[in-house]
Amino acid sequence: MKSFYLTDAGKVRDHNEDSVIIVKTSEDDYLLAIADGMGGHSAGEVASSIAIGYLGRHFKETFINMSKIDAVNWIRDSVDEINTLIFQHEKTHPESKGMGTTLVLAILTKDYLLFGNVGDSSGFVIRDDKLHKVTYDHTLVNLLVSAGELTKEEASVHPKKNVLMKALGAALEVDVDIFDCDMDVSQILLSSDGLTNMLEKDQIERVLLGDGTVEDKVVKLIRKANNRGGTDNISVAYLVRFEEGEVK
Repeated sequence: MKSFYLTDAGKVRDHNEDSVIIVKTSEDDYLLAIADGMGGHSAGEVASSIAIGYLGRHFKETFINMSKIDAVNWIRDSVDEINTLIFQHEKTHPESKGMGTTLVLAILTKDYLLFGNVGDSSGFVIRDDKLHKVTYDHTLVNLLVSAGELTKEEASVHPKKNVLMKALGAALEVDVDIFDCDMDVSQILLSSDGLTNMLEKDQIERVLLGDGTVEDKVVKLIRKANNRGGTDNISVAYLVRFEEGEVK
């Protein structure tokens, strides 16, 4: 397996509120995670750093030979703890009031692949030479699309398309979506909305299925998003299990 992650401030924002990590245990279990922070006075980058810092440490220290059920509980407990840590930080740092963060993560072991998501950062897989989105965006427009009140085309240009319905730090209790993904995938991609707001799904797919190393493809995705405006911070975490057509 090969993996790489990178974050970039983009072309418009003067600082980067995203945090990203890939961690591998001695048992070859992988955690990929991206948090996209929000809040003034650099509070967003604090919230995302709290999330990713905790996840990285907690995964290394506690994720040992876990069953799928235990891993699902681990994700739920981790998200609850991060939410608590954000509120605790706000109590002692009044200037951070109102901060929060999205979170998307993937856990890959030899037996299962799980995704967790709160907010509008995205998780994808490549299966049979096709890019598939696994996660569901917790946004106002996505809710309206699901209710049949907006088309996907209308949602893509809606003035409130970035309004979140769910985020860490937004409420005392948070419900994380967890997805049990088929193991027959060759690649895993996580991204903040700074990538998906700039690039269409087929553009991302072409880069991932094209030539180049894991590092080359991550850099190319970020460069393409910047070339199309780079209106937000852009983060990518990418893992290749095996090349398409390779014997598994």
